[in-house]
Amino acid sequence: MEEQTVVLIVGAGPAGLATAACLTQLSIPYVIVEREDCSASLWRNRAYDRLKLHLAKEFCELPHMSYPADAPTYIPKDQFVKYLDNYIECFNIQPKYHTAIESCSYDKVRKCWFGMARDMTTSVTVRYMARFLVVASGENSAANIPMIPGLHEFAGEAIHSSRYKSGAPYSGKNVLVVGCGNSGMEIAYDLASHGADTSIVVRSPVHIMTKEIIRLGMTLVQHIPLNVVDDLLVRMSSFVFGDLSKHGIVRPKLGPLLLKAKTGRSAVIDVGTVGLIKDGAIKVLGNIFKIKGNIVQFEGGKENAFDAIVFATGYKSTANKWLKNGESMLNNDGLPKQEFPNHWKGENGLYCAGLAKRGLAGIAMDAKNIANDILSSYHSYT
Repeated sequence: MEEQTVVLIVGAGPAGLATAACLTQLSIPYVIVEREDCSASLWRNRAYDRLKLHLAKEFCELPHMSYPADAPTYIPKDQFVKYLDNYIECFNIQPKYHTAIESCSYDKVRKCWFGMARDMTTSVTVRYMARFLVVASGENSAANIPMIPGLHEFAGEAIHSSRYKSGAPYSGKNVLVVGCGNSGMEIAYDLASHGADTSIVVRSPVHIMTKEIIRLGMTLVQHIPLNVVDDLLVRMSSFVFGDLSKHGIVRPKLGPLLLKAKTGRSAVIDVGTVGLIKDGAIKVLGNIFKIKGNIVQFEGGKENAFDAIVFATGYKSTANKWLKNGESMLNNDGLPKQEFPNHWKGENGLYCAGLAKRGLAGIAMDAKNIANDILSSYHSYT
């Protein structure tokens, strides 16, 4: 089977949906394919129960559709999924689910992209031919678990945070969380709240903020220089949380907004974890040296027994596994070579949406830029 279209979008997460909506607004034909059986599978199937969007709703809207007026400032996971469902309906987006792209390559002679896809329910192969290709398969398409000596022989349960739902099954157990980003810190809080004896590995410096401080910063930075705002945020954080270095949490040298801009690393929005760390209900530990049975040995010689380990160690892009001729846009990690805001466009009609570690606001910017850029050359194509 062969199907021709103007734009092929790979991935029906928020980035793919936003791009589809922007193309619809410009009356540009497209096909959107998704390997899972639903849109936004990360949000529906791989997010813990208590998750809310960490940023205020005004920074988390997709193009051309606001949240309902009565929506809370910080949107819970289930309400965000409902927003996406309404978004799909509003723009009549019809993803081809259970469709796995196995390879995409550019034909220089015919000046188009050829995508080989497999229908995962029937095993039928479909060849897509498109003038433009949008990589929207996400930064978060594959779980990332670090290589630790002895991990494969760990006597307890070891899972990635994408499989964690609630702390309830871990009540009374010794649980180690590896990773001190927003997911790790919130999962540690959830575990401790459900009665687990909880420890967390903090491997690198991290900014701890309240959601109100970050909202203020993101509002001010639209009017005031970033370094001034960062200085204010750090002072406010110090006032609220005090010196956390004595608890094993060190602040980065770069301010929170500059760090996000340069590296994509977000500040941690505290949900109550810091209070439990100060009270001793959550223990902070250093880097893991090795694992033997159910004993985890840490650098410096300390060791503890654990029933379970939750790896909140992020994800990685898998775009390079199927994308050929993508070297103009993506590096070896499947992420953009160019820095924001010039990251979203490659050569020969190749684009990426949602790979710049800029959250939902970054996705909205990418989608608009891509659709407008395609429009500028679409008419010459037709």
